[in-house]
Amino acid sequence: MNTETKRHIDSARQILVGVVPNPSTQIDQITNALIYKFMDDMDQSVIKIGGKPNFFIGDLEKYAWVRIMDSRIGSQERMNLYAEALIKFSQAKQLPELFRDIFKQAMLPYRAPEVLDLFLKEINYFDYSHSEDLGDAFEYLLSVMGSQGDAGQFRTPRHIIEFIVDVVNPTKDDKVLDPACGTAGFLISAYKHISEQHDGKDDPKKIEKPLTPEQKKKLTNNFIGYDISPEMVRLSRVNMYLHNFKDPQIIAYNTLADEERWNDKFDVILANPPFMSPKGAGKPHSKFSIQSSRSEVLFVDYIINHLRPKGRAGIIVPEGIIFQSGKAHKELRKNLVNDGLYAVVSLPSGVFNPYAGVKTSILLFNNERAKISTEILFVKIEQDGFDLGATKRPISKNDLPNALEILNKWNTGEKVENKLAVYVEKTKIAENGDYNLSGDRYRVTTDYTNAKWPMVELGEVVEILDSKRKPITKSDRKAGQFPYYGATGILDYVHDYIFDERLVLIGEDGAKWGVGDKTAFIAEGKYWVNNHAHVVRPTKGKLIDTFLVSYLNNIDLSPFITGVTVPKLNQEKLRSIKIPLPPLEIQEQIVAELGGYAGIITGAKQITQNWKPKIDIDPEWDKVKLGEACEVFGGGTPSRTEEKYWGGNIPWLSARYFSDDHTIKGSEMITEIGLKNSSSKIAPKGSTILITRVSVGKFAIADQDYAINQDLTALVSKSKNLDPKYLWLISEIIAERVKNNAVGVGVTGVTRDFVVNQEIPLPPLATQKQIVEKIEAERALVESSKKLIEIYDQKTKEAIAKLWSE
Repeated sequence: MNTETKRHIDSARQILVGVVPNPSTQIDQITNALIYKFMDDMDQSVIKIGGKPNFFIGDLEKYAWVRIMDSRIGSQERMNLYAEALIKFSQAKQLPELFRDIFKQAMLPYRAPEVLDLFLKEINYFDYSHSEDLGDAFEYLLSVMGSQGDAGQFRTPRHIIEFIVDVVNPTKDDKVLDPACGTAGFLISAYKHISEQHDGKDDPKKIEKPLTPEQKKKLTNNFIGYDISPEMVRLSRVNMYLHNFKDPQIIAYNTLADEERWNDKFDVILANPPFMSPKGAGKPHSKFSIQSSRSEVLFVDYIINHLRPKGRAGIIVPEGIIFQSGKAHKELRKNLVNDGLYAVVSLPSGVFNPYAGVKTSILLFNNERAKISTEILFVKIEQDGFDLGATKRPISKNDLPNALEILNKWNTGEKVENKLAVYVEKTKIAENGDYNLSGDRYRVTTDYTNAKWPMVELGEVVEILDSKRKPITKSDRKAGQFPYYGATGILDYVHDYIFDERLVLIGEDGAKWGVGDKTAFIAEGKYWVNNHAHVVRPTKGKLIDTFLVSYLNNIDLSPFITGVTVPKLNQEKLRSIKIPLPPLEIQEQIVAELGGYAGIITGAKQITQNWKPKIDIDPEWDKVKLGEACEVFGGGTPSRTEEKYWGGNIPWLSARYFSDDHTIKGSEMITEIGLKNSSSKIAPKGSTILITRVSVGKFAIADQDYAINQDLTALVSKSKNLDPKYLWLISEIIAERVKNNAVGVGVTGVTRDFVVNQEIPLPPLATQKQIVEKIEAERALVESSKKLIEIYDQKTKEAIAKLWSE
């Protein structure tokens, strides 16, 4: 999507904010205007070639976009015409039923002619000579308004859609479904894919047969989409109409809760289903083969149960489906392995940026192929042709074409030996009953147990180039394009360079040298190095630079460090470090193994570090003061001079025991007599405890009864309409207010009355419980990720340990 599209959508939103503050109403207004403009564009394109318009005729003629945008009419008249048109469209018989439905609820919710003028000028930018602009504009609109990402729905990048469609390879006779179709991207891409199979282009052997008019008509009836959101149904129907579907089969249907279409089967299913159940989605019905409240589990279960005997499918799933240890997840994976799964493609975690950093994989099904194969193919995509940041700039590195070739050949039974691919026996996947579908778990690793690799001193296999490096003081540096490296990486960019080759840099001083501290790293291109990093050139044919970096970063180098005031890895000690020296092909295998582990650890750390529980607050919810819904009280500290008050069996809390993840880590212990002879009070298990003095801004839920000190305030629900766990989650709002309003000299804080008078949103109890359930499920995934980090940290240590030869 080009920057102009983004700029005009952003500008249209900013114009509307003052008169239409509700985000969903803004979406409606922009969508109505985009579609209005498009209808007129289609009329104008027909008129240009001597045809007659189809939309703005008869009593709608005076509402044509080109007429209302005529500079000769005034702002008030323009607004009157535009408002009338929105209402008339739903009743105009000359419009296709599809368009009448789109404008059924359409209206102009404000009466400010000057605002409408500015708004329509922004919409006038869009020219639908390329109809996909509508989808681009709307999907960008959703992303910036925060509507995508809600309920785990993320815009699927077009190149990923096209990759999945190319792998699944739908044909003209296939009935195709997307059960969570969004803006119909998969369905339109599948239609284009089939059309290209019959257009005679790129067909040197002349085997493509053009579609007959009857076949073309039948083809457009073969695509079906379901979506729970009326807004998505509305847009996707228009989007498909713009792509030659005269009667788009997009149905407002809750795939997980509705049953009337349960018996429909399909040749091809393509989907990026939501990762969480949307609000108001209703309770899933009981026809699923796996009982679960997780929508991603149910969607995958739905898909495999709705393929015809020769069916194929491509589904994007979150990482939890791949390895999470819950009963439903394991049962689902077992069903997948035994029923149609033939390949798993791991995508890099930045694919969905800027909408989400979520890590995903693609599950590929081919019922015929899976029946005759005893193996499943795992493909790992490292680069998808775009940088993985928020800007999504194109880059040269792209694993998707290789992956497509590997998968296409696997579909015919042919294996391709490639670093992206690993083929695993289904029996191996089933071995421990976990049915883990993470390809890195099965990548072939060398068993070093009996290997006796020679141990050599580093100085024997590298050339040290420290004499060439040169420091430049900050005041003497001239800004430029070349990286200026120090002990830990790039410090600056300067006007000149010393080195112009790929070398290994190792921290000399100012670095860290423990296990996993990334002391060593690779520099390449043109760059400058100061005197705080050793510069090393590995001997070609003996030592691979990535092997050296991996090895040094995964061992403890602290025994080689000298100096107390300024710790340093001097050159003499550097040369004396002993490293194992396997053959080059083994070094490559070790680097691949450690790289796989590192990738899993990085992805899992992304989840654990970035996750925060989030509640989407509905402004319609009731509000209640904490003092009305809770008991609110503080505590105190028993005298430290009275030994008998301390060392008892009552846990006593102060602010030091609160962690950043809103849990309690430890406590001191006081006695009964200490509790009685102080102001300390017991906060019961399940209550929420806020820090309201000194280290303000943290809060936690009590996992047991705690006595609390004077810096803490306990919130104990006394209302049957307030779930204690919801109170804990919503307390982030209160903690932030405490932080922003804390006053005092030396000791800062807020009064208890301040806390008592704070209002919190209070949805119905059932909604509170849904919120708690959703966040607890997310927290379970975070805990699984923490466990994953531990496992792969240990695997890394074991892999390094196997290299040693005594």
